[in-house]
Amino acid sequence: MTSFAQIQRVLVGGLAAATLLYGACAQASISLSATRIIVLESKQEASISVRNSGTPVLVQSWLESNTAGTSDDLPFAVTPPLAKVAAPGQQLMRVLYAGGHSGLPRDRESVMWLNVQEIPQSTGGDNQLQIAVRQRIKVFFRPTMIEGASTDAPGSLRWAVAQDAGRPALKVTNPSMYHVSFAYLGIVGGKELPTPEMLAPGETRLLRADGVARNSKISIRIINDFGGVDAFDVQLSGEDATSPAAVQTD
Repeated sequence: MTSFAQIQRVLVGGLAAATLLYGACAQASISLSATRIIVLESKQEASISVRNSGTPVLVQSWLESNTAGTSDDLPFAVTPPLAKVAAPGQQLMRVLYAGGHSGLPRDRESVMWLNVQEIPQSTGGDNQLQIAVRQRIKVFFRPTMIEGASTDAPGSLRWAVAQDAGRPALKVTNPSMYHVSFAYLGIVGGKELPTPEMLAPGETRLLRADGVARNSKISIRIINDFGGVDAFDVQLSGEDATSPAAVQTD
């Protein structure tokens, strides 16, 4: 039986083949009402608005796995997968969960990507270049059996001073069942450090951190469920020592 996710991919593939993607040089006329979507298993769906402030456009949407090399036959669908949005105007888009035995973890959060692609209508002139601008945001799926709260995840991160090929490094572990997305990482009163961008549940990452000392205080900014940024300070306590829970700054 053909799944609704497979039908979406046929629509997406056929339209993408007829469109030249050249987003780097284009100005998007559409915007999304949120920077992330949270799908709760108990609710089976979540929605987002696509707003158009330019000329009338076609908007094409589909989901992709966050894991490279895996099948995109996800137990989700986006509706409508293709819509015409007037200007000015908006279109409500829904991400639906199919339910059942999906193969997704039952005890932790999963993440995927929602692609929203803007395809401007042809004006009928000669020698036109059709440009499609694509936006991508994260979609988080939270099963009913997940433990803890997403708001507690940043404070549960475990930090330690380490070495990586003889250079100072930070070892950070996410023991929570939620993904933690970083907006900033740096030494308080000092330099900015490379961020891990996003830590999956149970993941440990080793980060190059030149200038970090055994007793440094680091500043982190975490993106919350609403797309805002929460700031925390963490006092390090030496090699192979985990810090206490991060303390949120004012």
